[in-house]
Amino acid sequence: MLEGFEPQVLLSMWLKERKIQNQSEHTLHAYERDVSDFLAFCATRNLNLNDIESADLREFLGSKVEHQQLSSSSLQRILSAVRQFMKWAEQGQYMAFNPADDFQLKRQSRPLPGLVDIETVNQILDQPAPASEAQQQMWLRDKAILELLYSSGLRLAEVQSLRIKDVDFNRQLLRITGKGNKTRVVPFGVKAKDAVMQWLQIYPLWHGDFVPEANVFITQKGNPLGARQIENRVKLQAQRAGVNIDLHPHLLRHCFASHMLSNSRDLRAVQEMLGHSNLTTTQIYTHVDFDHLAQVYDQAHPRAQLKK
Repeated sequence: MLEGFEPQVLLSMWLKERKIQNQSEHTLHAYERDVSDFLAFCATRNLNLNDIESADLREFLGSKVEHQQLSSSSLQRILSAVRQFMKWAEQGQYMAFNPADDFQLKRQSRPLPGLVDIETVNQILDQPAPASEAQQQMWLRDKAILELLYSSGLRLAEVQSLRIKDVDFNRQLLRITGKGNKTRVVPFGVKAKDAVMQWLQIYPLWHGDFVPEANVFITQKGNPLGARQIENRVKLQAQRAGVNIDLHPHLLRHCFASHMLSNSRDLRAVQEMLGHSNLTTTQIYTHVDFDHLAQVYDQAHPRAQLKK
C-alpha cells in the first residue's frame, strides 16, 4: 500500500467517488458500514491491507454469521461492498492485489419479488381525495409520485431527484438519471401525466420556485422531498386506501415490471425502462405467465402438436 494512506482515509476517498457517481445515500451508508466493519476486523488482527488473504475474508464473514445470524443475501451484500472497495484500491495502486476478486460464496436461489395485483394498485391510485383542502393538496403530490413509480418503474432515488426540466409533457417522456449517473429516457402514461400536471398547479402555493432545475416533488416549505418522506407517504396512502400491505416505492417498481412483462412479453423493452445494465437482472420477472409460455411453445415448436 502506498505510504501515507490509512485504510479509513482510503474508505473516505472511495465513498466520495461513489457519491460523485450518483449512488444513493442509503447505498453509501451500507457501503460505509460494511467496509468499516471489515477494516475494524483487520485492525484487531493487525492486518495491513496488503496482508489480507482469502482466509481472512472467510473468517470475517464467518464471524458475521456466528454473532449476527446474517442471511446469505446479507453476506453477499457485505462481500460485494468489500470486493468493490478492494478493486478500487487495487486499481489506484493502494493495494498490490485484490484478495476478494476470486472469493465466492455459495449463492442461494434468488427469491421472486413480492407483487401486488393490478386491482389493488388501482384501488390505491384511484382512491378519493381527502376532505380537507390541506390534505387534498398533499394527496395530489402523493398521487403524482405513486403514478410515476408505477407508470415508469422508477427507483426511489430517481423520483426524488426528478427535476421539472426532466419532464416532457408533449411526448410523455421522462429523462431519468439512474445508478452510476447513467441517463435513460422512459415513457409515462396519461394518468401519470394528468396527476403530475394537477400537482404542478399546487406547486407555487408551496413556495416552490417553478424553474427548470427545481425538484418536481417538494415539501410544503418548498424544500426537496427526502427519500424517507416519500417512503412514508407511499405507505400512508396505501393505508388510507384500506390496503393491508407494506407498500414501498420499490414494490411499485416490481409491479410495473411484472405487469408490463405479463402484457407485453418484451423483456428487452422492460430492461430498458428499468435501467438494468444486465438482462439477467430483469429476468427475475419472467415468472409472471407460464400459461403464455406453454401457449407460445404449442404454437411455435414444430413437434409440439400432431399434424392432422
